[in-house]
Amino acid sequence: MEKNSSIGYLPDECPPIWKLLLYAIQQVIVMFPATVAVALITGFHISTTIFASGLATLCFIFVTKGQIPLYYGSSFSYIAAIGGLMASDALASYSLNEKIAIAQFGIVMSGFVSIIAGLIVNRFGRDSIEKVLPASITGPIAMVIGLTLAGTALSDAASIVIDSSGTISVAEPDIALAKNMAWIISLVTLLSTILFSVYLKGFLGQLPLILGPLVGCIVTYIIKVATGIDLFKVLPATAGSGLFALPVFTLPKPTWMAVAAIMPIAIATIPESTAHVYQLDIYINDLARKKGAGKKYNIADKLGLNLIGDGIGDIVAGFIGGPAGTNYGENISAMAITKVFSVPVLIAASIVAMIMSCFTPLVNLIYSIPTAVIGGLEIYLFGAIAAQGIAIMVEKKVDLFSSKNIAIIATIMIIGLGGQYAFDGNIPFFGINVPCVAGAAIFGIILNLILSVGNKKKN
Repeated sequence: MEKNSSIGYLPDECPPIWKLLLYAIQQVIVMFPATVAVALITGFHISTTIFASGLATLCFIFVTKGQIPLYYGSSFSYIAAIGGLMASDALASYSLNEKIAIAQFGIVMSGFVSIIAGLIVNRFGRDSIEKVLPASITGPIAMVIGLTLAGTALSDAASIVIDSSGTISVAEPDIALAKNMAWIISLVTLLSTILFSVYLKGFLGQLPLILGPLVGCIVTYIIKVATGIDLFKVLPATAGSGLFALPVFTLPKPTWMAVAAIMPIAIATIPESTAHVYQLDIYINDLARKKGAGKKYNIADKLGLNLIGDGIGDIVAGFIGGPAGTNYGENISAMAITKVFSVPVLIAASIVAMIMSCFTPLVNLIYSIPTAVIGGLEIYLFGAIAAQGIAIMVEKKVDLFSSKNIAIIATIMIIGLGGQYAFDGNIPFFGINVPCVAGAAIFGIILNLILSVGNKKKN
Protein backbone atom coordinates (compact mmCIF):
# COMPACT_ATOMS: atom_id res chain seq x y z
CA MET A 1 0.00 0.00 0.00
CA GLU A 2 1.32 3.46 -0.94
CA LYS A 3 1.88 5.73 2.05
CA ASN A 4 0.74 9.30 1.36
CA SER A 5 1.26 8.71 -2.36
CA SER A 6 -0.86 11.76 -3.21
CA ILE A 7 1.89 13.93 -1.69
CA GLY A 8 4.56 12.57 -4.02
CA TYR A 9 7.16 9.84 -4.46
CA LEU A 10 10.64 9.65 -2.95
CA PRO A 11 13.64 8.30 -4.93
CA ASP A 12 13.27 4.72 -3.71
CA GLU A 13 9.49 4.60 -4.18
CA CYS A 14 7.78 3.27 -7.29
CA PRO A 15 4.30 4.38 -8.44
CA PRO A 16 1.82 1.89 -9.95
CA ILE A 17 2.66 1.08 -13.56
CA TRP A 18 0.01 3.31 -15.16
CA LYS A 19 1.06 6.29 -13.03
CA LEU A 20 4.71 5.50 -13.66
CA LEU A 21 4.22 5.65 -17.43
CA LEU A 22 2.39 8.97 -17.26
CA TYR A 23 5.05 10.48 -15.00
CA ALA A 24 7.74 9.15 -17.35
CA ILE A 25 6.07 10.69 -20.41
CA GLN A 26 5.86 13.98 -18.54
CA GLN A 27 9.61 13.88 -17.86
CA VAL A 28 10.29 13.16 -21.54
CA ILE A 29 8.10 16.09 -22.61
CA VAL A 30 9.95 18.38 -20.21
CA MET A 31 13.33 17.17 -21.47
CA PHE A 32 12.39 17.26 -25.12
CA PRO A 33 12.30 21.01 -26.03
CA ALA A 34 15.75 21.94 -24.72
CA THR A 35 17.43 18.72 -25.81
CA VAL A 36 16.05 18.97 -29.34
CA ALA A 37 16.83 22.70 -29.45
CA VAL A 38 20.50 21.92 -28.82
CA ALA A 39 20.45 19.36 -31.64
CA LEU A 40 18.80 21.83 -34.02
CA ILE A 41 21.25 24.62 -33.21
CA THR A 42 24.40 22.50 -33.33
CA GLY A 43 23.34 20.40 -36.33
CA PHE A 44 23.34 17.06 -34.50
CA HIS A 45 20.77 14.41 -35.47
CA ILE A 46 17.56 14.85 -33.45
CA SER A 47 16.73 11.15 -33.08
CA THR A 48 20.31 10.36 -32.00
CA THR A 49 20.26 13.19 -29.48
CA ILE A 50 17.03 11.89 -27.90
CA PHE A 51 18.37 8.31 -27.82
CA ALA A 52 21.64 9.51 -26.27
CA SER A 53 19.82 11.36 -23.50
CA GLY A 54 17.94 8.19 -22.54
CA LEU A 55 20.98 5.91 -22.70
CA ALA A 56 23.18 8.37 -20.77
CA THR A 57 20.49 8.67 -18.09
CA LEU A 58 20.35 4.89 -17.69
CA CYS A 59 24.15 4.79 -17.38
CA PHE A 60 24.06 7.63 -14.84
CA ILE A 61 21.48 5.80 -12.73
CA PHE A 62 23.52 2.58 -12.95
CA VAL A 63 26.78 4.31 -11.93
CA THR A 64 25.09 6.16 -9.05
CA LYS A 65 23.32 2.93 -7.98
CA GLY A 66 19.90 4.55 -8.28
CA GLN A 67 20.54 6.92 -5.39
CA ILE A 68 20.28 10.22 -7.31
CA PRO A 69 17.11 10.97 -9.34
CA LEU A 70 18.49 13.04 -12.23
CA TYR A 71 17.85 13.06 -15.98
CA TYR A 72 20.72 13.68 -18.41
CA GLY A 73 20.11 15.97 -21.37
CA SER A 74 21.95 18.21 -23.83
CA SER A 75 23.46 21.30 -22.21
CA PHE A 76 23.11 24.84 -23.55
CA SER A 77 26.58 25.62 -22.16
CA TYR A 78 28.18 23.67 -25.01
CA ILE A 79 26.19 25.17 -27.88
CA ALA A 80 28.65 27.90 -28.86
CA ALA A 81 31.70 25.63 -28.62
CA ILE A 82 30.14 22.78 -30.62
CA GLY A 83 28.39 25.05 -33.13
CA GLY A 84 31.53 27.14 -33.64
CA LEU A 85 33.67 24.04 -34.19
CA MET A 86 31.28 22.55 -36.74
CA ALA A 87 30.97 25.86 -38.58
CA SER A 88 34.73 26.53 -38.64
CA ASP A 89 36.59 26.92 -41.93
CA ALA A 90 38.83 23.99 -41.00
CA LEU A 91 35.83 21.64 -41.31
CA ALA A 92 34.20 23.33 -44.32
CA SER A 93 34.88 20.41 -46.65
CA TYR A 94 33.66 17.75 -44.23
CA SER A 95 30.25 16.06 -44.35
CA LEU A 96 27.78 16.53 -41.50
CA ASN A 97 28.55 13.13 -39.99
CA GLU A 98 32.30 13.81 -40.19
CA LYS A 99 31.83 17.12 -38.37
CA ILE A 100 29.74 15.42 -35.70
CA ALA A 101 32.40 12.69 -35.31
CA ILE A 102 35.10 15.31 -34.68
CA ALA A 103 32.94 17.16 -32.15
CA GLN A 104 32.18 13.83 -30.44
CA PHE A 105 35.82 13.41 -29.43
CA GLY A 106 35.80 16.74 -27.58
CA ILE A 107 32.52 15.75 -25.90
CA VAL A 108 33.90 12.41 -24.76
CA MET A 109 37.02 14.08 -23.36
CA SER A 110 34.93 16.68 -21.52
CA GLY A 111 33.40 13.83 -19.53
CA PHE A 112 36.76 13.19 -17.88
CA VAL A 113 36.74 16.69 -16.38
CA SER A 114 33.60 15.86 -14.38
CA ILE A 115 34.93 12.43 -13.45
CA ILE A 116 38.17 13.94 -12.09
CA ALA A 117 36.17 16.51 -10.10
CA GLY A 118 34.04 13.68 -8.68
CA LEU A 119 37.10 11.65 -7.67
CA ILE A 120 38.53 14.70 -5.90
CA VAL A 121 35.30 15.10 -3.94
CA ASN A 122 35.27 11.40 -3.03
CA ARG A 123 38.92 11.52 -1.94
CA PHE A 124 38.97 14.79 -0.01
CA GLY A 125 35.33 15.08 0.95
CA ARG A 126 32.41 17.27 0.04
CA ASP A 127 34.02 20.23 1.80
CA SER A 128 36.79 20.22 -0.80
CA ILE A 129 34.37 21.16 -3.55
CA GLU A 130 32.35 23.45 -1.27
CA LYS A 131 35.46 25.54 -0.67
CA VAL A 132 35.67 26.08 -4.42
CA LEU A 133 31.92 26.00 -5.11
CA PRO A 134 30.05 27.36 -2.06
CA ALA A 135 26.33 28.19 -2.19
CA SER A 136 27.26 31.81 -2.94
CA ILE A 137 28.47 30.50 -6.31
CA THR A 138 26.17 27.56 -7.07
CA GLY A 139 23.04 29.57 -6.19
CA PRO A 140 23.77 32.47 -8.58
CA ILE A 141 24.92 30.05 -11.28
CA ALA A 142 21.56 28.25 -11.09
CA MET A 143 19.85 31.63 -11.32
CA VAL A 144 21.97 32.64 -14.32
CA ILE A 145 21.21 29.36 -16.09
CA GLY A 146 17.48 29.99 -15.72
CA LEU A 147 17.54 33.72 -16.45
CA THR A 148 19.80 33.51 -19.50
CA LEU A 149 17.08 31.38 -21.06
CA ALA A 150 14.41 34.03 -20.46
CA GLY A 151 14.87 35.46 -23.93
CA THR A 152 14.51 32.01 -25.47
CA ALA A 153 11.28 31.42 -23.55
CA LEU A 154 9.67 34.71 -24.63
CA SER A 155 10.88 34.36 -28.23
CA ASP A 156 9.33 30.91 -28.42
CA ALA A 157 6.15 32.19 -26.75
CA ALA A 158 5.64 34.73 -29.55
CA SER A 159 6.89 32.50 -32.36
CA ILE A 160 4.89 31.84 -35.52
CA VAL A 161 7.71 29.87 -37.16
CA ILE A 162 6.48 26.44 -38.21
CA ASP A 163 9.64 24.71 -39.46
CA SER A 164 13.39 24.64 -38.94
CA SER A 165 14.07 26.81 -42.00
CA GLY A 166 12.28 29.78 -40.45
CA THR A 167 9.14 29.54 -42.58
CA ILE A 168 6.04 31.18 -41.09
CA SER A 169 2.53 29.90 -41.53
CA VAL A 170 0.67 32.98 -42.74
CA ALA A 171 0.73 35.60 -45.46
CA GLU A 172 2.31 38.96 -44.63
CA PRO A 173 -0.95 40.85 -43.92
CA ASP A 174 -1.85 38.26 -41.25
CA ILE A 175 1.50 38.23 -39.45
CA ALA A 176 0.41 40.64 -36.71
CA LEU A 177 -2.74 38.60 -36.04
CA ALA A 178 -0.75 35.36 -36.01
CA LYS A 179 1.68 36.79 -33.44
CA ASN A 180 -1.24 37.80 -31.25
CA MET A 181 -2.62 34.28 -31.53
CA ALA A 182 0.82 32.90 -30.56
CA TRP A 183 0.75 35.04 -27.42
CA ILE A 184 -2.72 33.74 -26.57
CA ILE A 185 -1.56 30.13 -27.00
CA SER A 186 1.57 30.60 -24.88
CA LEU A 187 -0.28 32.48 -22.13
CA VAL A 188 -3.03 29.86 -22.01
CA THR A 189 -0.36 27.15 -21.75
CA LEU A 190 1.51 29.04 -19.02
CA LEU A 191 -1.55 29.88 -16.93
CA SER A 192 -3.06 26.41 -17.37
CA THR A 193 0.17 24.78 -16.20
CA ILE A 194 0.42 27.10 -13.19
CA LEU A 195 -3.23 26.66 -12.21
CA PHE A 196 -3.00 22.88 -12.58
CA SER A 197 0.15 22.75 -10.43
CA VAL A 198 -1.34 24.98 -7.71
CA TYR A 199 -4.97 23.85 -7.53
CA LEU A 200 -5.18 20.26 -8.74
CA LYS A 201 -4.78 17.72 -5.97
CA GLY A 202 -3.82 14.08 -5.83
CA PHE A 203 -2.69 12.31 -8.98
CA LEU A 204 -3.84 15.01 -11.42
CA GLY A 205 -1.89 17.57 -9.41
CA GLN A 206 1.26 15.69 -10.39
CA LEU A 207 0.65 16.05 -14.15
CA PRO A 208 0.55 19.81 -14.81
CA LEU A 209 3.36 19.64 -17.36
CA ILE A 210 1.31 17.30 -19.53
CA LEU A 211 -2.09 18.90 -18.96
CA GLY A 212 -0.91 22.48 -19.53
CA PRO A 213 0.64 21.84 -22.97
CA LEU A 214 -2.39 19.71 -23.87
CA VAL A 215 -4.66 22.70 -23.22
CA GLY A 216 -2.29 24.82 -25.32
CA CYS A 217 -2.53 22.40 -28.24
CA ILE A 218 -6.34 22.34 -27.98
CA VAL A 219 -6.41 26.16 -28.12
CA THR A 220 -4.07 26.06 -31.12
CA TYR A 221 -6.48 23.75 -32.93
CA ILE A 222 -9.47 25.99 -32.05
CA ILE A 223 -7.61 29.02 -33.43
CA LYS A 224 -6.79 27.07 -36.58
CA VAL A 225 -10.47 26.21 -37.14
CA ALA A 226 -11.77 29.69 -36.24
CA THR A 227 -9.21 31.89 -38.03
CA GLY A 228 -7.39 29.62 -40.47
CA ILE A 229 -4.08 30.41 -38.76
CA ASP A 230 -2.19 27.15 -38.32
CA LEU A 231 0.66 27.34 -35.80
CA PHE A 232 1.32 23.61 -35.53
CA LYS A 233 4.90 22.93 -36.61
CA VAL A 234 5.58 21.43 -40.04
CA LEU A 235 7.91 18.45 -40.25
CA PRO A 236 11.28 19.03 -41.93
CA ALA A 237 11.88 17.58 -45.38
CA THR A 238 14.32 15.08 -43.86
CA ALA A 239 11.73 13.69 -41.43
CA GLY A 240 11.15 9.96 -41.73
CA SER A 241 7.87 8.74 -43.13
CA GLY A 242 8.07 5.11 -42.07
CA LEU A 243 7.11 3.56 -38.77
CA PHE A 244 10.54 2.58 -37.51
CA ALA A 245 13.99 4.06 -38.07
CA LEU A 246 17.13 3.64 -36.00
CA PRO A 247 19.00 6.83 -35.03
CA VAL A 248 22.14 7.71 -36.96
CA PHE A 249 25.10 6.56 -34.84
CA THR A 250 28.62 7.87 -35.49
CA LEU A 251 31.95 7.19 -33.78
CA PRO A 252 34.30 9.87 -32.40
CA LYS A 253 37.21 10.98 -34.55
CA PRO A 254 40.24 11.96 -32.41
CA THR A 255 41.46 15.53 -32.91
CA TRP A 256 43.01 18.02 -30.50
CA MET A 257 41.03 20.84 -32.12
CA ALA A 258 37.82 19.40 -30.67
CA VAL A 259 39.42 18.88 -27.25
CA ALA A 260 40.57 22.51 -27.09
CA ALA A 261 37.19 23.83 -28.21
CA ILE A 262 34.83 21.69 -26.11
CA MET A 263 36.59 20.12 -23.13
CA PRO A 264 37.02 23.36 -21.07
CA ILE A 265 33.25 23.99 -21.15
CA ALA A 266 32.84 21.10 -18.70
CA ILE A 267 34.11 23.46 -16.01
CA ALA A 268 30.84 25.40 -16.33
CA THR A 269 28.68 22.32 -15.92
CA ILE A 270 30.32 21.33 -12.62
CA PRO A 271 28.74 24.18 -10.61
CA GLU A 272 25.53 23.63 -12.58
CA SER A 273 25.50 19.95 -11.65
CA THR A 274 26.50 20.78 -8.07
CA ALA A 275 23.61 23.23 -7.81
CA HIS A 276 21.22 20.53 -9.04
CA VAL A 277 22.39 18.12 -6.34
CA TYR A 278 21.81 20.72 -3.63
CA GLN A 279 18.39 21.50 -5.09
CA LEU A 280 17.46 17.82 -4.96
CA ASP A 281 18.70 17.48 -1.40
CA ILE A 282 16.45 20.35 -0.29
CA TYR A 283 13.30 19.22 -2.08
CA ILE A 284 13.60 15.49 -1.45
CA ASN A 285 14.20 15.86 2.28
CA ASP A 286 11.35 18.35 2.51
CA LEU A 287 9.07 15.76 0.89
CA ALA A 288 10.41 13.03 3.20
CA ARG A 289 9.51 15.15 6.24
CA LYS A 290 6.00 15.82 4.92
CA LYS A 291 5.44 12.12 4.21
CA GLY A 292 6.81 11.08 7.58
CA ALA A 293 9.31 8.79 5.86
CA GLY A 294 11.48 8.61 8.97
CA LYS A 295 14.74 8.77 7.04
CA LYS A 296 17.08 11.37 5.59
CA TYR A 297 18.17 11.24 1.97
CA ASN A 298 21.78 12.44 1.95
CA ILE A 299 21.76 13.51 -1.70
CA ALA A 300 24.23 16.37 -1.17
CA ASP A 301 26.75 13.91 0.31
CA LYS A 302 26.72 12.04 -3.01
CA LEU A 303 28.10 15.01 -4.96
CA GLY A 304 31.24 13.14 -6.00
CA LEU A 305 29.22 10.19 -7.25
CA ASN A 306 26.96 12.58 -9.15
CA LEU A 307 29.89 14.25 -10.90
CA ILE A 308 31.33 10.87 -11.89
CA GLY A 309 27.93 9.82 -13.25
CA ASP A 310 27.66 13.12 -15.11
CA GLY A 311 31.03 12.53 -16.74
CA ILE A 312 30.02 9.00 -17.72
CA GLY A 313 26.89 10.51 -19.29
CA ASP A 314 29.04 12.80 -21.46
CA ILE A 315 31.25 9.91 -22.54
CA VAL A 316 28.28 7.68 -23.41
CA ALA A 317 26.35 10.42 -25.24
CA GLY A 318 29.44 11.61 -27.09
CA PHE A 319 30.48 8.13 -28.10
CA ILE A 320 27.26 7.42 -30.05
CA GLY A 321 26.74 10.87 -31.56
CA GLY A 322 24.83 12.95 -29.00
CA PRO A 323 25.71 16.47 -27.81
CA ALA A 324 27.44 17.10 -24.50
CA GLY A 325 25.16 17.57 -21.55
CA THR A 326 24.51 17.48 -17.84
CA ASN A 327 21.68 16.59 -15.51
CA TYR A 328 18.68 18.69 -16.41
CA GLY A 329 17.34 21.64 -14.45
CA GLU A 330 14.07 21.37 -16.36
CA ASN A 331 13.52 17.85 -15.09
CA ILE A 332 14.40 18.91 -11.55
CA SER A 333 11.84 21.71 -11.89
CA ALA A 334 9.29 19.15 -13.02
CA MET A 335 10.08 16.93 -10.05
CA ALA A 336 9.94 19.88 -7.64
CA ILE A 337 6.56 20.95 -9.03
CA THR A 338 5.01 17.47 -9.10
CA LYS A 339 6.82 16.05 -6.02
CA VAL A 340 7.68 12.90 -8.02
CA PHE A 341 11.38 12.09 -7.40
CA SER A 342 11.05 8.38 -8.13
CA VAL A 343 14.14 6.79 -9.75
CA PRO A 344 11.97 4.11 -11.44
CA VAL A 345 10.09 6.96 -13.16
CA LEU A 346 13.37 8.30 -14.58
CA ILE A 347 14.37 4.81 -15.73
CA ALA A 348 11.03 4.53 -17.51
CA ALA A 349 11.48 8.01 -18.98
CA SER A 350 14.89 6.98 -20.34
CA ILE A 351 13.40 3.92 -22.01
CA VAL A 352 10.48 5.96 -23.41
CA ALA A 353 12.93 8.48 -24.85
CA MET A 354 14.99 5.74 -26.51
CA ILE A 355 11.87 4.10 -27.97
CA MET A 356 10.57 7.46 -29.14
CA SER A 357 13.82 8.15 -30.97
CA CYS A 358 13.29 5.00 -33.05
CA PHE A 359 9.61 5.44 -33.94
CA THR A 360 9.21 8.25 -36.42
CA PRO A 361 5.47 8.87 -35.76
CA LEU A 362 6.27 9.59 -32.11
CA VAL A 363 9.16 11.89 -33.00
CA ASN A 364 7.01 13.67 -35.57
CA LEU A 365 4.13 14.05 -33.11
CA ILE A 366 6.31 15.70 -30.49
CA TYR A 367 8.00 17.82 -33.15
CA SER A 368 4.62 19.18 -34.29
CA ILE A 369 3.86 20.77 -30.87
CA PRO A 370 3.54 24.52 -31.55
CA THR A 371 6.56 26.58 -30.56
CA ALA A 372 4.21 28.94 -28.71
CA VAL A 373 3.07 26.07 -26.48
CA ILE A 374 6.68 25.16 -25.70
CA GLY A 375 7.41 28.84 -25.01
CA GLY A 376 4.60 29.07 -22.47
CA LEU A 377 5.96 26.00 -20.69
CA GLU A 378 9.52 27.36 -20.82
CA ILE A 379 8.52 30.58 -19.03
CA TYR A 380 7.49 28.50 -16.03
CA LEU A 381 10.32 25.96 -16.13
CA PHE A 382 13.19 28.36 -16.77
CA GLY A 383 11.88 30.65 -14.04
CA ALA A 384 11.69 27.68 -11.67
CA ILE A 385 15.39 26.95 -12.33
CA ALA A 386 16.25 30.51 -11.28
CA ALA A 387 13.99 30.29 -8.23
CA GLN A 388 15.75 27.12 -7.14
CA GLY A 389 19.03 29.07 -7.15
CA ILE A 390 17.50 31.36 -4.54
CA ALA A 391 16.37 28.29 -2.58
CA ILE A 392 19.97 27.04 -2.45
CA MET A 393 21.22 30.27 -0.89
CA VAL A 394 18.32 30.38 1.58
CA GLU A 395 18.81 26.75 2.61
CA LYS A 396 22.57 27.18 3.01
CA LYS A 397 22.03 30.44 4.94
CA VAL A 398 24.25 32.53 2.68
CA ASP A 399 24.97 35.87 4.39
CA LEU A 400 23.67 38.41 1.88
CA PHE A 401 25.09 41.26 3.98
CA SER A 402 28.64 39.96 3.61
CA SER A 403 30.77 42.12 1.32
CA LYS A 404 32.49 38.99 0.02
CA ASN A 405 29.24 37.21 -0.84
CA ILE A 406 27.69 40.31 -2.41
CA ALA A 407 30.77 40.74 -4.62
CA ILE A 408 30.68 37.10 -5.77
CA ILE A 409 26.93 36.99 -6.38
CA ALA A 410 26.87 40.38 -8.12
CA THR A 411 29.68 39.61 -10.56
CA ILE A 412 28.38 36.15 -11.42
CA MET A 413 24.92 37.53 -12.17
CA ILE A 414 26.13 40.44 -14.30
CA ILE A 415 28.75 38.49 -16.24
CA GLY A 416 26.30 35.65 -16.90
CA LEU A 417 23.30 37.79 -17.83
CA GLY A 418 25.32 40.57 -19.47
CA GLY A 419 27.18 38.06 -21.61
CA GLN A 420 23.89 36.59 -22.75
CA TYR A 421 22.15 39.80 -23.71
CA ALA A 422 25.13 41.92 -24.83
CA PHE A 423 27.11 39.26 -26.70
CA ASP A 424 24.51 36.58 -27.52
CA GLY A 425 25.90 34.20 -24.94
CA ASN A 426 29.60 34.38 -25.91
CA ILE A 427 31.85 37.01 -24.37
CA PRO A 428 34.80 38.04 -26.61
CA PHE A 429 37.95 37.89 -24.48
CA PHE A 430 41.47 38.12 -25.90
CA GLY A 431 40.50 36.57 -29.21
CA ILE A 432 38.36 33.76 -27.82
CA ASN A 433 34.62 33.52 -27.23
CA VAL A 434 33.84 32.51 -23.65
CA PRO A 435 30.32 31.11 -23.03
CA CYS A 436 28.67 33.46 -20.55
CA VAL A 437 27.72 30.73 -18.05
CA ALA A 438 31.26 29.30 -18.14
CA GLY A 439 32.76 32.78 -17.84
CA ALA A 440 30.55 33.69 -14.89
CA ALA A 441 31.33 30.40 -13.13
CA ILE A 442 35.09 30.63 -13.67
CA PHE A 443 35.21 34.28 -12.55
CA GLY A 444 33.10 33.49 -9.48
CA ILE A 445 35.36 30.56 -8.53
CA ILE A 446 38.54 32.64 -8.91
CA LEU A 447 37.08 35.62 -7.03
CA ASN A 448 35.92 33.37 -4.18
CA LEU A 449 39.40 31.84 -3.85
CA ILE A 450 41.06 35.28 -3.84
CA LEU A 451 38.66 36.68 -1.24
CA SER A 452 39.08 33.55 0.91
CA VAL A 453 42.81 34.09 1.36
CA GLY A 454 43.55 34.76 5.02
CA ASN A 455 39.97 34.14 6.14
CA LYS A 456 39.51 31.68 8.98
CA LYS A 457 36.44 29.49 9.09
CA LYS A 458 34.02 30.63 11.77
CA ASN A 459 32.90 28.16 14.42
